[in-house]
Formats: sequence, C-alpha cells, structure tokens
Amino acid sequence: MTDAQPTVADAGDRYTITDGGEVAGFTRYVDSGNRRIFFHTEIEDRFAGRGLARTLVERALDHTRGLGMRIVPVCPYVHGYVDRHHDFDDALDPVTPEILEIVRTSQY
Repeated sequence: MTDAQPTVADAGDRYTITDGGEVAGFTRYVDSGNRRIFFHTEIEDRFAGRGLARTLVERALDHTRGLGMRIVPVCPYVHGYVDRHHDFDDALDPVTPEILEIVRTSQY
C-alpha cells in the first residue's frame, strides 16, 4: 500500500482507477448520444475494502457530468451509489428497455 492518492482516468470505454501504480479496477460504459451508460464496475480482490470503487464511481460520474452528458446507472454498484448520494440527481436518466438493449448489443 502507498500513501499516494489513487488516480482515475478515462480509457475510452471505461474509467480505470490506479493505486500504487497498479490498475485496481474499472467501471465500463457505452455512450449513446449524450448519455453515458455505466453497466459494469469491478475492483480487484486484493484492493477490496479500501473505498476504491466509491472513489472510482464518484470521479467517473463527476467527469461525465462535466462533459455535459447524462448518466444512466445500469451497473448495480453505480445505481446503488446514486441512490445513496444525490449529488448527481440533476444528470441522471432512467434505465429503460432501450438502454438495456444498447448495453446488450454493445461490443464489450
């Protein structure tokens, strides 16, 4: 473990979180128009319990809103986060059958 702060970066189809120079996890998304659909978040087991998923999702959502995009929380972790933290209510769109079809047909 290191004292350096974890970093979050947009890698084009996911945001990654790096801690101590190692990729600790990611949250995947697919864009559709002005909507960024988050559909899967994962943190490596050896990094679990350190709050990295929360940091990752918070920064990814903040970046998405900063781009002027809408947030669609398909991923259970992202959905739970926005349910508990209302900082992003102004940028949320609902999960609809159309959204689920976009996720299903996206190449991931």
